[in-house]
Amino acid sequence: MPDIAVDTFLENRTFDDLALGESASVSHTVTQRDIDLFAAATGDLNPANVDPAYAVTDMFHHIIIHGMWTAGLISAVLGTRLPGPGTIYLSQDLRFLHPVGIGDTITATLTVTAKSAPKSDVTLACVCTNQDGRTVITGTAETRAPRGKVRLKRAVLPSIRVERHDNMEALQARAAADAAVVTAVVHPVDPVSLRAAVDAAKAGYIVPVLIGPASRIREVATAEALDITGYRLVEAQDARQSAAQAVALARAGEVGMLMKGDLHTDVLMHPVVASQTGLRTARHISHVSVMDVPDYPRLLLLTDMAINITPTLAEKVGIVQNAIDCAHVIGIARPLVAILAAVEVVNPQMPSTVEAAALCKMSDRGQITGGKLDGPLAFDNAINAAAAAEKGIVSDVTGRADILVVPDLEAGNMLAKELTFLSGAAAAGVVLGATVPIVLTSRADSAATRLASCTLGVLMARAGVA
Repeated sequence: MPDIAVDTFLENRTFDDLALGESASVSHTVTQRDIDLFAAATGDLNPANVDPAYAVTDMFHHIIIHGMWTAGLISAVLGTRLPGPGTIYLSQDLRFLHPVGIGDTITATLTVTAKSAPKSDVTLACVCTNQDGRTVITGTAETRAPRGKVRLKRAVLPSIRVERHDNMEALQARAAADAAVVTAVVHPVDPVSLRAAVDAAKAGYIVPVLIGPASRIREVATAEALDITGYRLVEAQDARQSAAQAVALARAGEVGMLMKGDLHTDVLMHPVVASQTGLRTARHISHVSVMDVPDYPRLLLLTDMAINITPTLAEKVGIVQNAIDCAHVIGIARPLVAILAAVEVVNPQMPSTVEAAALCKMSDRGQITGGKLDGPLAFDNAINAAAAAEKGIVSDVTGRADILVVPDLEAGNMLAKELTFLSGAAAAGVVLGATVPIVLTSRADSAATRLASCTLGVLMARAGVA
């Protein structure tokens, strides 16, 4: 809805008060959120409405749909200003003359042109112009003006969140644009994990190698009507053997990624981290979650919320470097890294603040490369510039963080789930630091999260970041 609230109260103009030539206006700048809300309310999902890329290719629909949204400003003037509360809208006659696009500031001006006393009918001329003064809508509105005076306290509109995940969808488009990655799907003996593998294969992200009890996998496929006839099956008796087989295939170069199925994380990771037969490298192994949070303007990386329980300072160096490298792959050239703590000052009694300061100094000395670090920072200062300004924090990172580094796994796990379940974030997660990326999902993750995690792992595998 237009953000037209100016006064605390709404007060109308009665029929007798209205004078010919009297006018009133409201203005609003069109955002993608406005168009999304209009589409959700009307059910009009034509791409010209919900996808700005179609604005030029389907100009007629663009004029009508965005114009109809703009016409809502006329109703706003009638209902709140002229004549105001108590007005009955009888009819309208509008002409849509020029497209209205995202970023345009539209001013709707209504002028009284005629009055008819028997029924208190009032005719108003309607003109909507953009920020350049160009007329986008003209027409007339027929109303029945109130006879009695009304003064009401202005209602407070509810906050409405629009959940768009354009950034995550762009990553998925990138993943589908190149060759599929041969992927060991470890112990997919439940419908969720097997369907995730099949969906990822259909999307062109992976070529699955299904590892586990072949008979159980086939039973699940049959029960769920999933066609796995073209996939390689590697026999393994149980979850532990499935994980060992997957690691062996990765060591042999037969698969370029691992994908967790129906087994516990520690069972999967045990053979991965084995010193002689695992997939260790000189890098530290850590988990990175990439989140597309509604109302945050960029992808947000969170680490570590799945592998390192209480990481040491040395381990945090590897955790930060993995996240920076992940950010580079997804298109963030120089990520801004916020080292989180409960407060934004160094307190010797809070080790997380001391380690945050040390990480920043290590970055200054070239021990961590490819990003800009700051910390300790509280969560609000990292993602909200106004909160940082209120506390007098001056930093390139505050309010614009690309990466959030949490002090421990508990903090990261809770924050990630809060962003997903309460803030509507789309999430993808991958384990880095081994010879191949590992798609590590939770049993509570949605099908969309599993698919997004797979695409993230594919991008890492193709870039040689593991």
